[in-house]
Amino acid sequence: MTTEQNAIRPNELQLLLHRREPFVLLDVRNQEDFERWRIETHPDVQVRNIPYFQFVENPDQAVAQLPSDKLVVAVCAKGGSSQWVVQEILRPRGFRAVNLNGGMLAWAQYYQARELPESPPHLRIYQFDRVARGCLHYVVVYGPNHKHAIVIDPPRHTEPILDLVQHNQVVITHIIDTHAHADHISGGVALSRATSAPYYLHPYDGIHPLDVLPATIPYEMLKDGMRFDLAGAKLQVLHIPGHTLGNTALLLEDSGRTYLFSGDSIFLRSIARPDLGGHAETWTPLHYRSIFGRLLELPDETIVLPAHYSRSQEARKDGLFTATLQELKQRNADLQPRSESQFREYILNSLPDFPHQYVDIKRVNLGLLSAHEEFLDELELGKNVCALATAYKG
Repeated sequence: MTTEQNAIRPNELQLLLHRREPFVLLDVRNQEDFERWRIETHPDVQVRNIPYFQFVENPDQAVAQLPSDKLVVAVCAKGGSSQWVVQEILRPRGFRAVNLNGGMLAWAQYYQARELPESPPHLRIYQFDRVARGCLHYVVVYGPNHKHAIVIDPPRHTEPILDLVQHNQVVITHIIDTHAHADHISGGVALSRATSAPYYLHPYDGIHPLDVLPATIPYEMLKDGMRFDLAGAKLQVLHIPGHTLGNTALLLEDSGRTYLFSGDSIFLRSIARPDLGGHAETWTPLHYRSIFGRLLELPDETIVLPAHYSRSQEARKDGLFTATLQELKQRNADLQPRSESQFREYILNSLPDFPHQYVDIKRVNLGLLSAHEEFLDELELGKNVCALATAYKG
Protein backbone atom coordinates (compact mmCIF):
# COMPACT_ATOMS: atom_id res chain seq x y z
CA MET A 1 0.00 0.00 0.00
CA THR A 2 1.24 3.50 -0.80
CA THR A 3 -0.07 6.65 0.84
CA GLU A 4 -0.66 8.18 -2.62
CA GLN A 5 -3.73 6.02 -3.11
CA ASN A 6 -7.10 7.04 -1.70
CA ALA A 7 -8.28 3.63 -0.50
CA ILE A 8 -7.15 0.27 0.84
CA ARG A 9 -8.77 -3.13 0.74
CA PRO A 10 -9.56 -5.26 3.81
CA ASN A 11 -6.56 -7.53 3.17
CA GLU A 12 -4.24 -4.50 3.17
CA LEU A 13 -5.69 -3.28 6.45
CA GLN A 14 -5.21 -6.74 7.92
CA LEU A 15 -1.57 -6.65 6.81
CA LEU A 16 -1.06 -3.31 8.58
CA LEU A 17 -2.52 -4.81 11.74
CA HIS A 18 -0.52 -8.03 11.46
CA ARG A 19 2.72 -6.06 11.06
CA ARG A 20 1.74 -3.99 14.10
CA GLU A 21 2.37 -0.78 12.19
CA PRO A 22 1.31 2.47 13.93
CA PHE A 23 -1.53 4.41 12.34
CA VAL A 24 -4.81 6.13 13.20
CA LEU A 25 -8.07 4.25 12.69
CA LEU A 26 -10.81 6.82 12.17
CA ASP A 27 -14.32 5.41 12.50
CA VAL A 28 -16.93 7.92 11.29
CA ARG A 29 -20.01 5.88 12.25
CA ASN A 30 -22.22 7.07 15.08
CA GLN A 31 -21.17 6.26 18.63
CA GLU A 32 -23.80 3.54 19.13
CA ASP A 33 -22.67 1.57 16.07
CA PHE A 34 -19.03 2.06 17.00
CA GLU A 35 -19.54 0.74 20.53
CA ARG A 36 -21.56 -2.20 19.27
CA TRP A 37 -18.80 -3.39 16.96
CA ARG A 38 -15.43 -2.02 15.96
CA ILE A 39 -12.27 -3.20 14.24
CA GLU A 40 -9.97 -4.92 16.69
CA THR A 41 -6.55 -3.25 16.78
CA HIS A 42 -3.33 -3.32 18.80
CA PRO A 43 -1.84 -0.74 21.22
CA ASP A 44 0.16 1.03 18.47
CA VAL A 45 -3.06 2.01 16.68
CA GLN A 46 -4.82 5.19 17.79
CA VAL A 47 -8.57 4.70 17.43
CA ARG A 48 -10.80 7.74 16.99
CA ASN A 49 -14.59 7.70 16.73
CA ILE A 50 -15.55 11.03 15.16
CA PRO A 51 -19.00 10.77 13.55
CA TYR A 52 -19.40 11.84 9.94
CA PHE A 53 -21.77 14.69 10.77
CA GLN A 54 -19.01 16.43 12.76
CA PHE A 55 -16.87 16.65 9.62
CA VAL A 56 -19.86 18.11 7.76
CA GLU A 57 -20.89 20.65 10.41
CA ASN A 58 -17.49 21.73 11.73
CA PRO A 59 -14.64 20.16 9.76
CA ASP A 60 -11.85 22.16 11.39
CA GLN A 61 -12.94 21.12 14.87
CA ALA A 62 -13.22 17.48 13.80
CA VAL A 63 -9.81 17.50 12.12
CA ALA A 64 -8.21 19.00 15.22
CA GLN A 65 -8.88 15.72 17.04
CA LEU A 66 -6.54 13.81 14.70
CA PRO A 67 -2.73 13.66 14.79
CA SER A 68 -1.31 15.00 11.55
CA ASP A 69 1.90 12.95 11.52
CA LYS A 70 0.41 9.47 11.10
CA LEU A 71 -1.42 7.57 8.40
CA VAL A 72 -5.20 7.80 8.89
CA VAL A 73 -7.37 4.87 7.82
CA ALA A 74 -11.02 5.95 7.69
CA VAL A 75 -13.95 3.56 7.91
CA CYS A 76 -17.76 3.75 7.94
CA ALA A 77 -20.56 1.24 7.44
CA LYS A 78 -20.21 0.72 3.67
CA GLY A 79 -17.37 3.01 2.61
CA GLY A 80 -19.20 6.04 1.24
CA SER A 81 -19.13 8.49 4.15
CA SER A 82 -15.54 7.73 5.06
CA GLN A 83 -14.51 8.15 1.42
CA TRP A 84 -15.99 11.67 1.46
CA VAL A 85 -14.13 12.49 4.68
CA VAL A 86 -10.84 11.32 3.16
CA GLN A 87 -11.21 13.04 -0.21
CA GLU A 88 -12.97 16.26 0.78
CA ILE A 89 -11.65 16.94 4.29
CA LEU A 90 -8.46 15.11 5.23
CA ARG A 91 -6.33 14.92 2.10
CA PRO A 92 -6.93 18.57 1.09
CA ARG A 93 -5.60 19.50 4.55
CA GLY A 94 -2.42 17.53 4.05
CA PHE A 95 -3.28 14.34 5.92
CA ARG A 96 -1.96 10.99 4.74
CA ALA A 97 -5.39 9.39 4.67
CA VAL A 98 -7.00 6.40 2.99
CA ASN A 99 -10.49 4.94 3.01
CA LEU A 100 -11.34 1.31 3.74
CA ASN A 101 -13.07 0.16 0.56
CA GLY A 102 -16.51 -1.25 1.34
CA GLY A 103 -16.36 -0.18 4.99
CA MET A 104 -17.33 -2.45 7.84
CA LEU A 105 -19.46 -4.57 5.51
CA ALA A 106 -16.40 -5.50 3.44
CA TRP A 107 -14.39 -6.05 6.61
CA ALA A 108 -17.07 -8.44 7.86
CA GLN A 109 -16.80 -10.49 4.66
CA TYR A 110 -13.01 -10.72 4.53
CA TYR A 111 -11.32 -14.11 5.01
CA GLN A 112 -7.61 -14.84 5.41
CA ALA A 113 -6.53 -18.33 4.30
CA ARG A 114 -3.38 -19.91 5.74
CA GLU A 115 -1.92 -23.39 5.31
CA LEU A 116 -0.94 -25.22 8.47
CA PRO A 117 2.82 -25.97 8.24
CA GLU A 118 2.34 -28.95 10.56
CA SER A 119 0.21 -30.69 7.94
CA PRO A 120 1.31 -34.31 7.41
CA PRO A 121 2.90 -35.24 4.06
CA HIS A 122 -0.29 -36.67 2.55
CA LEU A 123 -2.58 -33.81 3.62
CA ARG A 124 -2.87 -30.06 3.36
CA ILE A 125 -4.84 -28.32 6.08
CA TYR A 126 -6.06 -24.77 5.39
CA GLN A 127 -7.47 -22.47 8.06
CA PHE A 128 -9.79 -19.69 6.88
CA ASP A 129 -9.93 -16.82 9.35
CA ARG A 130 -12.97 -14.55 9.18
CA VAL A 131 -11.08 -11.76 10.86
CA ALA A 132 -13.96 -9.46 11.79
CA ARG A 133 -15.89 -12.17 13.62
CA GLY A 134 -13.19 -14.45 14.97
CA CYS A 135 -14.63 -17.45 13.11
CA LEU A 136 -12.40 -20.22 11.76
CA HIS A 137 -13.22 -22.59 8.91
CA TYR A 138 -11.19 -25.46 7.46
CA VAL A 139 -10.40 -27.26 4.24
CA VAL A 140 -8.48 -30.55 4.39
CA VAL A 141 -7.04 -31.51 1.01
CA TYR A 142 -6.17 -35.19 0.66
CA GLY A 143 -5.64 -38.07 -1.74
CA PRO A 144 -3.20 -38.83 -4.54
CA ASN A 145 -1.82 -35.53 -5.86
CA HIS A 146 -3.99 -33.70 -3.31
CA LYS A 147 -7.09 -33.58 -5.51
CA HIS A 148 -9.90 -34.16 -2.98
CA ALA A 149 -11.07 -32.09 -0.04
CA ILE A 150 -13.31 -32.13 2.99
CA VAL A 151 -14.71 -28.83 4.27
CA ILE A 152 -15.29 -28.34 8.00
CA ASP A 153 -17.60 -25.61 9.35
CA PRO A 154 -18.03 -23.82 6.00
CA PRO A 155 -18.72 -20.07 6.12
CA ARG A 156 -21.74 -18.29 4.71
CA HIS A 157 -19.56 -16.73 2.01
CA THR A 158 -18.44 -19.81 0.10
CA GLU A 159 -16.37 -17.94 -2.50
CA PRO A 160 -13.04 -18.20 -0.60
CA ILE A 161 -13.50 -21.97 -0.29
CA LEU A 162 -14.49 -22.39 -3.93
CA ASP A 163 -11.61 -20.17 -5.08
CA LEU A 164 -9.12 -22.39 -3.24
CA VAL A 165 -10.44 -25.69 -4.56
CA GLN A 166 -10.89 -24.40 -8.10
CA HIS A 167 -7.40 -22.89 -8.18
CA ASN A 168 -5.93 -26.23 -7.08
CA GLN A 169 -8.34 -28.31 -9.21
CA VAL A 170 -9.66 -30.03 -6.09
CA VAL A 171 -12.99 -31.85 -5.78
CA ILE A 172 -14.94 -31.42 -2.52
CA THR A 173 -16.12 -34.83 -1.31
CA HIS A 174 -17.64 -34.06 2.12
CA ILE A 175 -18.97 -30.98 3.92
CA ILE A 176 -19.33 -31.14 7.71
CA ASP A 177 -20.70 -28.74 10.31
CA THR A 178 -19.44 -29.69 13.75
CA HIS A 179 -22.76 -28.38 15.08
CA ALA A 180 -25.70 -26.18 14.14
CA HIS A 181 -24.12 -22.76 14.46
CA ALA A 182 -25.81 -19.88 16.25
CA ASP A 183 -23.21 -17.15 15.71
CA HIS A 184 -22.91 -17.23 11.92
CA ILE A 185 -24.75 -18.42 8.84
CA SER A 186 -23.43 -21.77 7.66
CA GLY A 187 -22.47 -22.21 4.03
CA GLY A 188 -22.92 -25.97 4.26
CA VAL A 189 -26.13 -26.34 2.29
CA ALA A 190 -25.12 -23.77 -0.34
CA LEU A 191 -21.73 -25.42 -0.80
CA SER A 192 -23.38 -28.82 -1.08
CA ARG A 193 -25.68 -27.54 -3.82
CA ALA A 194 -22.74 -25.97 -5.66
CA THR A 195 -20.53 -29.07 -5.54
CA SER A 196 -22.96 -32.01 -5.13
CA ALA A 197 -20.93 -33.10 -2.09
CA PRO A 198 -23.01 -34.40 0.85
CA TYR A 199 -23.55 -32.12 3.84
CA TYR A 200 -23.29 -33.66 7.32
CA LEU A 201 -24.76 -32.61 10.68
CA HIS A 202 -25.50 -34.49 13.90
CA PRO A 203 -29.26 -35.25 14.06
CA TYR A 204 -29.55 -33.88 17.62
CA ASP A 205 -28.77 -30.49 16.10
CA GLY A 206 -31.39 -31.01 13.40
CA ILE A 207 -34.01 -29.64 15.80
CA HIS A 208 -34.11 -25.99 16.86
CA PRO A 209 -33.60 -26.08 20.65
CA LEU A 210 -35.97 -23.17 21.34
CA ASP A 211 -38.62 -23.64 18.64
CA VAL A 212 -38.44 -27.45 18.88
CA LEU A 213 -39.00 -27.63 15.13
CA PRO A 214 -37.13 -30.03 12.82
CA ALA A 215 -34.75 -28.76 10.17
CA THR A 216 -36.03 -28.51 6.61
CA ILE A 217 -32.56 -28.62 5.05
CA PRO A 218 -31.15 -31.81 3.49
CA TYR A 219 -28.30 -33.37 5.46
CA GLU A 220 -26.59 -36.66 6.16
CA MET A 221 -26.42 -37.76 9.78
CA LEU A 222 -23.21 -37.70 11.78
CA LYS A 223 -22.88 -40.18 14.63
CA ASP A 224 -20.31 -40.88 17.31
CA GLY A 225 -17.46 -43.05 16.06
CA MET A 226 -18.31 -42.49 12.40
CA ARG A 227 -15.16 -42.57 10.24
CA PHE A 228 -14.26 -40.98 6.94
CA ASP A 229 -11.41 -42.52 4.95
CA LEU A 230 -9.33 -39.74 3.43
CA ALA A 231 -7.10 -41.87 1.19
CA GLY A 232 -5.42 -43.50 4.17
CA ALA A 233 -5.89 -40.75 6.73
CA LYS A 234 -8.75 -41.31 9.17
CA LEU A 235 -11.27 -38.67 10.24
CA GLN A 236 -13.37 -39.77 13.21
CA VAL A 237 -16.49 -38.11 14.61
CA LEU A 238 -16.59 -37.49 18.37
CA HIS A 239 -20.02 -36.64 19.78
CA ILE A 240 -19.33 -34.10 22.55
CA PRO A 241 -22.66 -32.57 23.67
CA GLY A 242 -22.58 -29.43 25.77
CA HIS A 243 -22.39 -26.35 23.57
CA THR A 244 -25.26 -27.96 21.66
CA LEU A 245 -26.84 -31.38 22.04
CA GLY A 246 -25.43 -32.47 18.69
CA ASN A 247 -22.03 -30.87 19.14
CA THR A 248 -19.19 -32.83 17.57
CA ALA A 249 -15.43 -32.65 17.15
CA LEU A 250 -13.44 -34.28 14.38
CA LEU A 251 -10.28 -36.25 15.09
CA LEU A 252 -7.89 -36.55 12.15
CA GLU A 253 -5.07 -39.10 12.28
CA ASP A 254 -2.35 -39.52 9.69
CA SER A 255 1.35 -40.40 9.67
CA GLY A 256 1.48 -40.61 13.45
CA ARG A 257 0.04 -37.12 13.94
CA THR A 258 -3.30 -36.26 15.49
CA TYR A 259 -5.39 -33.16 14.80
CA LEU A 260 -8.56 -32.15 16.63
CA PHE A 261 -11.05 -29.91 14.86
CA SER A 262 -12.65 -28.95 18.15
CA GLY A 263 -15.56 -26.91 16.77
CA ASP A 264 -17.28 -25.07 19.61
CA SER A 265 -15.94 -26.99 22.59
CA ILE A 266 -12.43 -26.01 23.62
CA PHE A 267 -10.82 -22.85 22.29
CA LEU A 268 -7.27 -21.57 22.71
CA ARG A 269 -7.97 -19.30 25.69
CA SER A 270 -11.48 -20.30 26.72
CA ILE A 271 -14.25 -22.85 26.21
CA ALA A 272 -17.64 -22.72 24.54
CA ARG A 273 -20.73 -21.58 26.40
CA PRO A 274 -23.57 -24.10 26.97
CA ASP A 275 -26.52 -21.69 27.13
CA LEU A 276 -27.22 -20.69 23.51
CA GLY A 277 -29.92 -23.35 23.25
CA GLY A 278 -31.63 -22.02 26.37
CA HIS A 279 -30.70 -25.06 28.49
CA ALA A 280 -27.57 -24.05 30.40
CA GLU A 281 -28.51 -25.93 33.58
CA THR A 282 -29.12 -29.17 31.68
CA TRP A 283 -26.29 -28.94 29.18
CA THR A 284 -23.50 -27.85 31.55
CA PRO A 285 -22.96 -31.37 33.01
CA LEU A 286 -22.81 -32.74 29.46
CA HIS A 287 -20.27 -30.06 28.60
CA TYR A 288 -18.13 -31.05 31.59
CA ARG A 289 -18.08 -34.73 30.66
CA SER A 290 -17.33 -33.98 27.00
CA ILE A 291 -14.39 -31.74 27.83
CA PHE A 292 -12.82 -33.40 30.87
CA GLY A 293 -13.95 -36.96 30.22
CA ARG A 294 -13.18 -37.11 26.53
CA LEU A 295 -11.31 -34.28 24.84
CA LEU A 296 -8.69 -33.75 27.53
CA GLU A 297 -8.03 -37.49 27.53
CA LEU A 298 -6.63 -37.27 24.00
CA PRO A 299 -2.81 -37.34 23.58
CA ASP A 300 -1.08 -34.17 24.76
CA GLU A 301 0.60 -33.74 21.37
CA THR A 302 -2.80 -33.49 19.61
CA ILE A 303 -2.91 -30.32 17.50
CA VAL A 304 -6.12 -28.40 18.29
CA LEU A 305 -7.84 -26.41 15.55
CA PRO A 306 -10.80 -24.49 17.05
CA ALA A 307 -13.81 -22.91 15.35
CA HIS A 308 -13.43 -19.54 17.08
CA TYR A 309 -11.13 -17.15 18.84
CA SER A 310 -11.96 -14.14 21.00
CA ARG A 311 -8.91 -11.94 20.41
CA SER A 312 -6.40 -11.70 17.58
CA GLN A 313 -3.59 -11.96 20.14
CA GLU A 314 -4.39 -15.66 20.45
CA ALA A 315 -2.74 -16.30 17.09
CA ARG A 316 0.79 -17.59 16.67
CA LYS A 317 3.39 -15.41 14.98
CA ASP A 318 2.45 -16.96 11.64
CA GLY A 319 -1.17 -15.85 12.12
CA LEU A 320 -2.60 -19.33 12.67
CA PHE A 321 -4.91 -20.09 15.57
CA THR A 322 -3.73 -23.47 16.83
CA ALA A 323 -1.88 -25.10 19.72
CA THR A 324 -1.23 -28.54 21.14
CA LEU A 325 -3.54 -29.95 23.75
CA GLN A 326 -0.68 -29.87 26.24
CA GLU A 327 -0.23 -26.13 25.65
CA LEU A 328 -3.94 -25.56 26.22
CA LYS A 329 -3.87 -27.49 29.49
CA GLN A 330 -1.06 -25.23 30.66
CA ARG A 331 -2.41 -21.82 29.66
CA ASN A 332 -6.19 -22.07 29.30
CA ALA A 333 -7.70 -21.26 32.70
CA ASP A 334 -11.07 -22.74 31.71
CA LEU A 335 -9.44 -26.16 31.32
CA GLN A 336 -7.94 -26.33 34.79
CA PRO A 337 -9.08 -29.38 36.82
CA ARG A 338 -12.42 -28.93 38.59
CA SER A 339 -15.10 -31.18 39.99
CA GLU A 340 -18.39 -31.26 38.09
CA SER A 341 -20.08 -29.12 40.74
CA GLN A 342 -17.24 -26.58 40.65
CA PHE A 343 -17.41 -26.51 36.86
CA ARG A 344 -21.17 -25.95 36.95
CA GLU A 345 -20.83 -23.00 39.32
CA TYR A 346 -17.97 -21.54 37.28
CA ILE A 347 -19.85 -21.85 33.99
CA LEU A 348 -23.15 -20.41 35.20
CA ASN A 349 -21.32 -17.42 36.70
CA SER A 350 -19.30 -16.79 33.52
CA LEU A 351 -21.98 -16.53 30.83
CA PRO A 352 -21.97 -13.39 28.63
CA ASP A 353 -25.18 -11.67 27.61
CA PHE A 354 -27.34 -13.75 25.29
CA PRO A 355 -27.21 -12.37 21.70
CA HIS A 356 -30.86 -12.55 20.65
CA GLN A 357 -29.99 -12.57 16.94
CA TYR A 358 -28.47 -16.01 17.51
CA VAL A 359 -31.98 -17.48 17.69
CA ASP A 360 -32.70 -16.33 14.14
CA ILE A 361 -29.26 -17.38 12.88
CA LYS A 362 -29.94 -20.93 13.98
CA ARG A 363 -33.37 -20.77 12.33
CA VAL A 364 -31.71 -19.76 9.06
CA ASN A 365 -29.15 -22.54 9.38
CA LEU A 366 -31.88 -25.15 9.86
CA GLY A 367 -34.01 -23.87 6.98
CA LEU A 368 -36.72 -22.55 9.31
CA LEU A 369 -36.28 -18.92 8.25
CA SER A 370 -35.58 -17.41 4.84
CA ALA A 371 -34.00 -13.98 4.71
CA HIS A 372 -32.51 -11.53 2.22
CA GLU A 373 -28.80 -10.74 2.20
CA GLU A 374 -29.09 -7.41 4.02
CA PHE A 375 -30.89 -9.09 6.92
CA LEU A 376 -28.23 -11.81 7.03
CA ASP A 377 -25.54 -9.11 7.13
CA GLU A 378 -27.33 -7.54 10.09
CA LEU A 379 -27.59 -10.87 11.91
CA GLU A 380 -23.86 -11.45 11.55
CA LEU A 381 -22.68 -8.01 12.70
CA GLY A 382 -20.03 -8.02 15.37
CA LYS A 383 -17.64 -10.48 16.95
CA ASN A 384 -18.79 -13.97 17.80
CA VAL A 385 -19.79 -14.47 21.44
CA CYS A 386 -19.57 -18.25 21.65
CA ALA A 387 -17.09 -18.43 24.53
CA LEU A 388 -17.44 -17.76 28.25
CA ALA A 389 -17.36 -14.13 29.40
CA THR A 390 -13.79 -14.58 30.68
CA ALA A 391 -12.60 -14.71 27.06
CA TYR A 392 -13.59 -11.09 26.43
CA LYS A 393 -12.02 -9.52 29.52
CA GLY A 394 -8.65 -7.87 29.84
